[in-house]
Amino acid sequence: MLSAPFRLLLAAVSVATAVRGWYPGRDAPGLARDTAPPNAYQFDVNTGVNVQEKTSSEDASAVEFTLENGSPYPHPYQNQRIGSDGPLLLQDTHLVEMFGSFDRERIPERVVHARGAGAHGYFEVTNADFCKNYTMMDMLSEDGLKTPITVRFSTVGGESGSADEARDPRGFAIKFRTRKGILDLVMNNTPVFFIRDPAKFPHFIHTQKRHPASHLRDKDMFWDYLGSNPESLYQVMRLFSDLGTPYGFRHMHGWTGHTYRWVKADGNWSYVKLYAETMQGVQNFTNAEANTIAGNNPDFATQDLYESIQNGTFPGWTVYAQVLSPDAAQNFKYNVLDLTKDWGFDDVAPVEIGKFYLTQNPANYFAEIEQAAFSPSNMVDGWAASADPVLQARLFSYPDTHRYRLGVNHKQIPVNAPINPVANFERDGHMNVNGNQGSRPNYLSTLDKIKLPARPYVDETHQQWTGGAVASLSAVNEIDFDWPRRFWLGLSAQDQQNLISNVVGHLGAAPTESVRQRMAALFYHANATLGQAIADGVGVKVSKLSFPDGPTWFNVTKDAEGSTLNY
Repeated sequence: MLSAPFRLLLAAVSVATAVRGWYPGRDAPGLARDTAPPNAYQFDVNTGVNVQEKTSSEDASAVEFTLENGSPYPHPYQNQRIGSDGPLLLQDTHLVEMFGSFDRERIPERVVHARGAGAHGYFEVTNADFCKNYTMMDMLSEDGLKTPITVRFSTVGGESGSADEARDPRGFAIKFRTRKGILDLVMNNTPVFFIRDPAKFPHFIHTQKRHPASHLRDKDMFWDYLGSNPESLYQVMRLFSDLGTPYGFRHMHGWTGHTYRWVKADGNWSYVKLYAETMQGVQNFTNAEANTIAGNNPDFATQDLYESIQNGTFPGWTVYAQVLSPDAAQNFKYNVLDLTKDWGFDDVAPVEIGKFYLTQNPANYFAEIEQAAFSPSNMVDGWAASADPVLQARLFSYPDTHRYRLGVNHKQIPVNAPINPVANFERDGHMNVNGNQGSRPNYLSTLDKIKLPARPYVDETHQQWTGGAVASLSAVNEIDFDWPRRFWLGLSAQDQQNLISNVVGHLGAAPTESVRQRMAALFYHANATLGQAIADGVGVKVSKLSFPDGPTWFNVTKDAEGSTLNY
């Protein structure tokens, strides 16, 4: 218990310190004094990032080996231990941080499009007058305007280390660094895809990968899905023609597949699809050639692209637009929101709008290609999504994939960063390295107001919807066999024979007879000659099918017993 005199002394000290503002440690020896004049010393916290970025471009002979913190270290092979034969020491920072980094080198690979290659280049406008009739896009506003781009080609189903000459569709993604923001086109080397109902996508991809028990590619699983979803038939036929094994990445065309919308400043809009035609000419491998290449050089397409650019043979593509007004789309022979339907050039004439060339290989593949994040949600004024349901799903799925693979701040990675200023209220998160938007308010402040751009067009004039929410699933109808028939009749006799042979070789290895029989029946419904040849080749009898005429989607909920309505 404190004595009375000590309590009095303590009270006096408390009063004195309260008056003078003193507190324990205020003037303690060794503490920094705030005696420097304001702003006498400032440090740019981005100095280190800038130095490391510059160092990345230096030759090995120009730099000195260091630890992660920049401290020089005598040799990368040495480690610390007790004597000549004792255990290692935990204090060996070099060894610990080296393995810590090595153990984390791999980031999650893409679930689809994991195997790929890419390069940089530019897009140049050649027909601005045409474009300005339909869109306010700045990057298409003047002939000769060049926009820097990054392109990544890929297979769809294979893992990162798989052969890039496998039979598979090819991804064809383009990142445009426009003056008004990033625009990404996530295209393929085919004008259509296997699905038009987005909920089918994970199911489809699972069947193209590995069986959950055997961890092997499974032909029953592969063909079971395709045979139970007949809307995929046109894409299946393209895949099993020689178009499914292109000669690398340079000798193939690219399509947006999805229908998008071009929008003008007055709010008027049109449906649009883009098409990239290779200047190198289409060239494909036969099935036998592709199998040989895949076995001898699983990196053939990657090597072909890299070496062509390295040798100064810069690949190029001419870009065309196909445009339909909303009224024309209403009366078009196909539903323009159906990803399984092409717009034939005899249906909608293509018009050249520009060209692009790949002129620069990546200095570091991981930094510039593996970390490249493409998403159809990266749009600019004048370019908008349509109501295509698969596209609508991709607007979420693609950026969500990148948030998982690369982190919430993946657009700060140099290859993904816009070249115009970014200002918003998104802050913090893992690997925020570009200043975190400084000391600006992180909310919509009235004290330090952010500028708000003018609305580019009136949203109410865009699209009007009627009806309530429905459980939507597409129906298989006779129109779904129109493009398979058109494609078959457009093949040469040799290409037709190759298609038959390729299907028979793959489908014939499916163990289950009902799977082979159902697929042969679909081919037969598209064309009797084609279907009979495949049925004979895989050892089944043909059964004839019939499908009604009708809409692709209904505006009321309809229950289905199988994978699709009407089948």
